[in-house]
Amino acid sequence: MMFQRKLFYVLALVVDRLHIAVAGDPDILTDYVVPSNIVNLTSDLFTFTGMRVIINAPPPPAFKVLKASMAEFPGLNGQSVSYAVLQYPTGSVNPPHTHPRASELLFLLMGTLEVGFVDTTNKLYTQTLKQADMFVFPKGLVHYQYNADPKNPALALSAFGSASAGTVSIPNQVFNTSIDDTILAKSFNTDIATIQKIKLGLRC
Repeated sequence: MMFQRKLFYVLALVVDRLHIAVAGDPDILTDYVVPSNIVNLTSDLFTFTGMRVIINAPPPPAFKVLKASMAEFPGLNGQSVSYAVLQYPTGSVNPPHTHPRASELLFLLMGTLEVGFVDTTNKLYTQTLKQADMFVFPKGLVHYQYNADPKNPALALSAFGSASAGTVSIPNQVFNTSIDDTILAKSFNTDIATIQKIKLGLRC
């Protein structure tokens, strides 16, 4: 119970502070955007309860992300902000990916994380984060997070400067699309059998 109260306090503090993330969405000419299917506007538009499922829930078996973007929370349309709760069981990884429309500001609520990103000069920046540390992933750059702790899970909250930051998973975009195996084999200087083995592993 003490942990849950602490988690609620930290989440409230972070949500209050992380709104300073640089906005990337177009400005709107009204206070907010009302979806066309709403006839009677109430405070429900501005409320999101989808994160309640993490309270008292056991750690997931693999990395899991719960999003509060415009797709899940229509009230964010035009507000240039969104959030995600990231859950990392022991040994799990959030694979290399990008967010094409926003930078990401990660706040580590619990545990430790190995994080990093690669800039456009192919320089890798890495850091080991501890509880209450923050790390920024610049817009559009490839980045990852890894919980190397063999005993303890990790929990993080990320803020994005867009209501729809988008996520491009590098492994999925490269190996789970219809790009010809020959092209991939030549691009990675390997053989087709290796490419097919990688694809099979991603489908498991």
